[in-house]
Amino acid sequence: MRDRDLYRQILGIEPPWSVEDVQLSTENREVIVQLANAERLLPCPECGKSCRRHDARHRRWRHLDTCQFATILTAEVPRVSCEEHGVLQVRVPWAEPGSGFTALFEALVIDWLREASLSAVADICGLSWKAVDGIQQRAVARGLERRTVRLPQHIGVDETSFQKRHQYVTVVLDQDADTVVHVAHGRNRAALDEFFGPFSELERSAVKTVAMDMCEAYIRSVENSIPGAPEKIAFDRFHVAQNLSRAVDQVRRAEHRALLAEGDSPLKGTRYLWLRGPATMSEDGREALEELRQTCLRTARAWAIKELAAGLWHYRTRGWAHRAWMRWYSWAIRSRLEPIKRVARMIKRYLPGILNAVVSGVTNARSEAINARIQTIKRTACGFRSPERFRAAILFHLGGLDLYPAGVTR
Repeated sequence: MRDRDLYRQILGIEPPWSVEDVQLSTENREVIVQLANAERLLPCPECGKSCRRHDARHRRWRHLDTCQFATILTAEVPRVSCEEHGVLQVRVPWAEPGSGFTALFEALVIDWLREASLSAVADICGLSWKAVDGIQQRAVARGLERRTVRLPQHIGVDETSFQKRHQYVTVVLDQDADTVVHVAHGRNRAALDEFFGPFSELERSAVKTVAMDMCEAYIRSVENSIPGAPEKIAFDRFHVAQNLSRAVDQVRRAEHRALLAEGDSPLKGTRYLWLRGPATMSEDGREALEELRQTCLRTARAWAIKELAAGLWHYRTRGWAHRAWMRWYSWAIRSRLEPIKRVARMIKRYLPGILNAVVSGVTNARSEAINARIQTIKRTACGFRSPERFRAAILFHLGGLDLYPAGVTR
């Protein structure tokens, strides 16, 4: 079999295209495959109407390697003159418009990007960082264009940082599909309004739950966008626990300083005993905590209040749940522990959303898990300088998108 026939078959070249020549450059470690199209009448890339050939432009594409030699496709790509659309370049079957790589090569790079950073893939494939970034950007654009736009019934909302100095993006999750459906710069109301804006009131009324933390900007956006929002907003259990744990630690630090001033403190080195739950402690840790709990420490009282709140998420009747939380609030507000009292007031203010979460069993755990994966993406990339590239990386890895060029499947 001659080399032209070999490459015609492995590249899937069909008329009116043909393989004209195959050249080997050992100096540049390249196999150059020259393709040609001699037809005078060609279809317009916009309307498909048969049009006369106008001229041709020289183009080249990187293809999958041949025996460790880079394979380069070259062609004089015709342009046609369409009465309706003007002079346009015809589409080639082996690559997408505007790309300097064949579809199969882009698919290979996409596979690598799923496993490694942009810089690592650029080194492996012998490409520039900009070229690999372009492949990722085109993949995300393809995926978003193909995606069926719909408003999930169960939504998770969270923010995550992409730089230091409190630079954030808002991430919206489809909790049923466990995929990211929207990423917007900032963690303000506009970032979430941008997501809800394109949907009709009928679509927005079909939303059943929105799980989030107690961010006023997000609350205002959901209340403005979702009919019946007060019954659908569910505040995250993790966020409540996080605030209570922080309050316990503040009590511990203040008490530790006061006891040290008097001579000695039994709280020395006990920070993580109070922050962990008993179920995650070692046997020695449980024994040490039990001994401290028998004392009259204010930290022990704060810890007990925190642990009681952790046990109030099992109710399935709203009335019983409300009574239980109000009993907890009464204890917390009379505790004379200012950090605990601050959190208690916050919980009372947002209690309807907490009760929605308790009764429905809705949590933002999926959003927290997605957030952890986003932080892994950020660490792998050694950070991002722009929110646009951060958004593209999140959607590439977590958007559930069809990323491959047309005609390529995995």
